[in-house]
Amino acid sequence: MPVYLSHLTLSHFRSHQRTRLVFDGRPVALFGPNGSGKTNILEAVSLFSPGRGLRRATPDEMARRPQALGWKLRAEIETPDGTRMAETWAEPGQSRQVRLDEKAVPQLALGQLAAMLWLTPAMDRLWLEAAEGRRRFLDRTTLSFAPDHAGHVLSYDKAMRERNRLLRDGVRDTRWYAALETQMAEAGVQITANRRAALTELAAHADPDSPFPMAEMTLDCSAPDDLGAALAENRARDMTAGRSLIGPHRADLRAVWTAKGMEAAQCSTGEQKAFLISAILANARALSAKRGTPPILLLDEVAAHLDAARRAALYDAVCATAAQCFMTGTGAELFAGLGPRAQVFALSDRDGVSHIEKDVP
Repeated sequence: MPVYLSHLTLSHFRSHQRTRLVFDGRPVALFGPNGSGKTNILEAVSLFSPGRGLRRATPDEMARRPQALGWKLRAEIETPDGTRMAETWAEPGQSRQVRLDEKAVPQLALGQLAAMLWLTPAMDRLWLEAAEGRRRFLDRTTLSFAPDHAGHVLSYDKAMRERNRLLRDGVRDTRWYAALETQMAEAGVQITANRRAALTELAAHADPDSPFPMAEMTLDCSAPDDLGAALAENRARDMTAGRSLIGPHRADLRAVWTAKGMEAAQCSTGEQKAFLISAILANARALSAKRGTPPILLLDEVAAHLDAARRAALYDAVCATAAQCFMTGTGAELFAGLGPRAQVFALSDRDGVSHIEKDVP
């Protein structure tokens, strides 16, 4: 049984004063002019997974302006174990809170509900910009296979921040470092193993007949086999730099176009985006095979720069995964190829407030 959102309510969230949507598990197409609140709905859905959502915004940045009263999201999520009720919200100046089935839970608990993957226009330059964005993309992929991956990343980052503080303060007592480096080593080994396992899954479920070019993705990792010993040996160099210079936080994701043996960074913008689409679809197929349920997909403006043939191929591939997939675009014609396979909603902006004009049959 696919996991999907059946109800979504947005209150004072960005451009949405009060919006309620009902879904039936089919792909969802949201169309309307720029500024009508389409991406805000995708961002709201993304907040029902661990982390800061697809825009990586702070809680205060998500509040509707100019009121800045705080915001709240509520979702009903259909799972093989029944309907789960999830809420997330933030008061002004406060951190984001999460409640699941009326009980307060940490954000990490959302990872047990549904795997969630997304593509946004900001990711079009993923292969050209800094490694940090590629690590985030890889960790989102990895999290879909291993929900505990976020916990390992948090453990590693917490220990690394404390070690970096000691380095900047010039502390030389080895006893202060030992426990932190052990924690970094234990979490780092699992992080690297999880990332490599995720890439193996993607490769195993890539479609060689897809119109979206395949890329061979590998982990370029600076973490040695014995990370704890390496961190201890590297303290003097790290102290000079004021930060930890080795470990999975320095890893990078490398992609090579399989058919041409060309680095992704050397390919055209359209080809680079096609690699990401190919990876997302492989991820969905892998999760369906591994867990029995596909992820929820969020594809922001994904169809705008595809020709008709590739757009049709994308819709066929999405529907074949049985995933609930949220897609946005400026015009209804972009989604004509979906026909009755999708729910289609038209959005508009009225005096700075997003409105759902209609559920298009």
